[in-house]
Amino acid sequence: MTKNSGQQPGPIPVRCLLVNPEFRAATFWNYRSACALAGAKTPGTPLGLMTVAALLPKHWELKLVDRNVDPLDDETLKWADIVMMGGMISQQQDHLELIERAKALSKLVVSGGPDATCSPNIYDGADYLVLGEAEVTLARFLADLERGEAAHVYRAETLADMAQSPLPRWDLVRISDYFYVGLQWSRGCPFNCEFCDIIELYGRVPRCKTEAQVVAELELFYRLGYRGQVDIVDDNLIGHRKEVRKLLLALEKWQAAHRWPFEFGAEVSLNLADDDELLRLMSRAGFIGAFVGIETTEQDALAKTQKKQNTRRDIVESIHKLTRNGLMVWAGYVLGFDGESERVADSMIDCIERSAVPVNMVGLLFALPSTQLSRRLQREGRLSTDFAVVKPGMGNDQAAEGLNFVPLRPKADILRDMVRIVRTVYTPEAYLGRVRRMALELDLSRHHLGLSGSRPVWAAGVFVQMVRRIVFGRPWGGLWLKMLAEVMLKNPRAVRYAAWYGALFMHYEDYTKFLVDHLEGRLEDHLESSRRLASADPALPAMSGA
Repeated sequence: MTKNSGQQPGPIPVRCLLVNPEFRAATFWNYRSACALAGAKTPGTPLGLMTVAALLPKHWELKLVDRNVDPLDDETLKWADIVMMGGMISQQQDHLELIERAKALSKLVVSGGPDATCSPNIYDGADYLVLGEAEVTLARFLADLERGEAAHVYRAETLADMAQSPLPRWDLVRISDYFYVGLQWSRGCPFNCEFCDIIELYGRVPRCKTEAQVVAELELFYRLGYRGQVDIVDDNLIGHRKEVRKLLLALEKWQAAHRWPFEFGAEVSLNLADDDELLRLMSRAGFIGAFVGIETTEQDALAKTQKKQNTRRDIVESIHKLTRNGLMVWAGYVLGFDGESERVADSMIDCIERSAVPVNMVGLLFALPSTQLSRRLQREGRLSTDFAVVKPGMGNDQAAEGLNFVPLRPKADILRDMVRIVRTVYTPEAYLGRVRRMALELDLSRHHLGLSGSRPVWAAGVFVQMVRRIVFGRPWGGLWLKMLAEVMLKNPRAVRYAAWYGALFMHYEDYTKFLVDHLEGRLEDHLESSRRLASADPALPAMSGA
């Protein structure tokens, strides 16, 4: 891609369009209705594509379209010489449709990201597949493209050096469109959970950016005028205990020098509750939220899926310890594991209520491509043939679309349990009751709440929107106000968080209705299929699996 004439040969400008595919349908994490209260369009930023953009040649002209924020019109597609996309399995439908749209306009298409890396055959319609970590594979692809010798597939043979990962291109997005900004510090996780694809993609030895790299990203957010929540998007922040301690000390020092402009959230493993020093450092650095994968409350199922870090412990007490150290927990649960009993629904409901975690992602086990789980299920003849393909018209949420294999428990029982759990824990009384108990227990005494936010959820204008949309728009508005009044009297430092977590129920109320309808439809389809099979051959038992 160089000029062949002229006195000073140089690179030809290339117009590159980066597109973040849409998260289709209702999904657990896509709480847009709550984001709208604060003037945002969607929760988080397309950090992966922004990092890819930073690795592209400086002379390329770039545009980034996030389909969760803006539509993609044909004029923008026509502008591009090359279109680059990446995404997760929950973005698969839109990703594939975008490939077809771009190809119909004769554009070169490059696809990558976690889903394409795990299931490259699904994305074979793209001109080029650049798989694995972009810091490793993208340079080879670009060099071959420049020579006109690009291959169809590029795979990473090594893992990236995170110390060489560039500062993402924040100039390509409007920060105001997003409820929070993201920052990646590490990749990889030391654990060996059978169902997890993170260890397959990024390895079991966490690799970290330097403190200087993280500080540079915080400085950029600060210069751009952003104040508020920064989500550290690592799959396990505490995977490298020695390095995370150094990071937390650096964060505390930077925050203090800038009057505490940010509050942090992260994903952590439940064994954080065993480390008092780490909890103290996280509080002092400004961490206020943590997502924890509980997966299941049953010891046999945890052992079979190799989630050993959650065994031999009191899960409820571990969560309460995090809350008492100023961390508002979001929890994840999964139904369908080998080894779970018919009592699992009761056990999960009890754990959710006693832990007082408001937001609980309850999903159906999904055998992701390139995991130990999918390989084992395939050996056992239990994996669906098209297990990695998201069906058109179906939800892209694990909660709605799991069980892409034959489970050991009857599938109908698992679906019924799923419906019962979400119906029970996502009533207004149950949800707001957990918000109240979490907020009353939340100890923020070690937190420095400077809190001058660009879009803080406690600002007067945002609170007015909450009152208008909740008190006058939802039948549970009175319960929300009563809950806030009690928190204001007993733990006033936590009231703004109680208000926001309560407001999130706008999304989870609507999402639960969608999810229950969808699951009941799946259950009826499954039962009808079983009846047809039994009718065709009375000697066969009714189906119990997928």
